[in-house]
Amino acid sequence: MTSAALFRIQAALALVLMLAAFAGAHAWRPTSHLADGRPKLDLETLFPKQFEEWVVDDRVPVQLISPDQEAMLNKIYNQTLSRTYINKATGQRIMLSVAYGGDQSDATRAHRPEVCYPAQGFQIMQSREALLKLADHSLRTRQLVAKLGQRVEPITYWVTVGERVAVSGTEQKLAQLAYTTRGVVPDGMLVRVSSIDPNAGAAYALQESFILSMAAHLPMQSRALIVGAASS
Repeated sequence: MTSAALFRIQAALALVLMLAAFAGAHAWRPTSHLADGRPKLDLETLFPKQFEEWVVDDRVPVQLISPDQEAMLNKIYNQTLSRTYINKATGQRIMLSVAYGGDQSDATRAHRPEVCYPAQGFQIMQSREALLKLADHSLRTRQLVAKLGQRVEPITYWVTVGERVAVSGTEQKLAQLAYTTRGVVPDGMLVRVSSIDPNAGAAYALQESFILSMAAHLPMQSRALIVGAASS
């Protein structure tokens, strides 16, 4: 066989492989959005403004992200929500930040605080996983301590992809793939709770109490999207 003939065979084989790869990618491409099967979401009404001893404090603006970060998040997510709650009995405050995206693809996967906070000049002093025991299942979360000057901000957050909770970026990617291999583009949510407190242990305890109270008052039809399904 001449070198010219061998080259033609190799070129043809390469073309076949390229076409097969293209066809395979097209076949695996998601064709439907999980969000299409849900009622239209409104974060303002989805998260209660008052529950038990907690009530939204409209007098205190939430300053969680810089304007450039906010502009980026508005491009990535369909909806965002930022609130400050005050405990009527103790006067303690909690900041809640929520971001919802109808398409948790590679381009729009949730923007994690480990990236968001350092981009604003914060140092991440601590990072750990924590289990919060809800009424029907345990919610896996990540807890951080972010520090900027004299401001110390303990954080508890979690990410949902569809109805799955993902603590790490790897888990988030695997959860995404679990949906896309079934031809579905998942939606998802990042829920972040934080407070200004140099005592991280006390802050985490307060945040856990807040989250458990809030979870108990979420609408049942949207509960799995916010805190994950009990079986996930």
